[in-house]
Amino acid sequence: MSSHFAGDVTQAEFDSLLDQKGGPAVIIHGGAGTDPDVDPTPILAGARAAAEAGLKVLLAGGSALDAAQAAAVVLEDDPQFNAGTGAALTSEGDAELDASCMDGTTLRGGGVACVRTIKNPIIAARHVCDGTPHVLMVGQGAEAFARECGIPVYPNALLVTAKQRARWEELHKLAQIEGADSVRKKLGTIGACAVDAKGRVAACTSTGGTVYKRPGRGGDTPILGAGTFADDHEAAASSTGVGEAILKVQMARAACVYVGQGKSPRVAAQDAVALLKERAQGDGGIIVAGPDGRLGWAHNTPRMARAIARAGWAKALAAV
Repeated sequence: MSSHFAGDVTQAEFDSLLDQKGGPAVIIHGGAGTDPDVDPTPILAGARAAAEAGLKVLLAGGSALDAAQAAAVVLEDDPQFNAGTGAALTSEGDAELDASCMDGTTLRGGGVACVRTIKNPIIAARHVCDGTPHVLMVGQGAEAFARECGIPVYPNALLVTAKQRARWEELHKLAQIEGADSVRKKLGTIGACAVDAKGRVAACTSTGGTVYKRPGRGGDTPILGAGTFADDHEAAASSTGVGEAILKVQMARAACVYVGQGKSPRVAAQDAVALLKERAQGDGGIIVAGPDGRLGWAHNTPRMARAIARAGWAKALAAV
């Protein structure tokens, strides 16, 4: 698989930058379902903007979780990615969103699933993490909780872009002929991991889920250990790809365990994706941030948008 790189950075140079130690640093992904046929320029720009937003938070003294959340919000608001505005649509033609976050210092985490009236589900997930004894809230209950937290109602129609509506109409027509299950397609997720100067890590993940999915379907994204995991004693990770397969192997947790066993985040990411393929026959990718500042990413799909930002760099570096 070849990659498009922003600037003049080669694959080998990127690998050396991933293996560089020391925080603060942020790594993000824009989903393993990145279309190989589209112009990568705006995708690279969006990925860089997200990583830089996260790093800015760290440099201002914010926590790793604050930084990962800030990066995730940028990606949710960018209609190029399958999360928040521009998310994939269900078979009924609506957006249903999932998200989760996890703090590696305290192991606090929170997630929301199947929410329809929240602009940035990662913010709602953070409120679950910080403001409740729960880890996961779903559907109408999650939306009612969001209202209690001051998150306003956001009309579902505003989450739907013309691109996703056109995609849905095409698949809806095909579904009448071939059946709904035959036209359900995989699409990406967004995620961010951050490590601060003291080695504290965190991760956030958000998605609209599978294209033309059944209403009420939940994937790996809102589940700690599958879509998102963070532990200062191991690493932080965010998964993307076929959610059902990722759930079976708990891919984010697996990657973090590999780091805890002594592997670099780069090798741990590769091994986690290999596990996904070998044990669950799944396609996807992952990003990993270790407490020593080393980073990692891997994917077995044609493309995965991703970017890294480190203290002292003039700008983030991205690839797809």
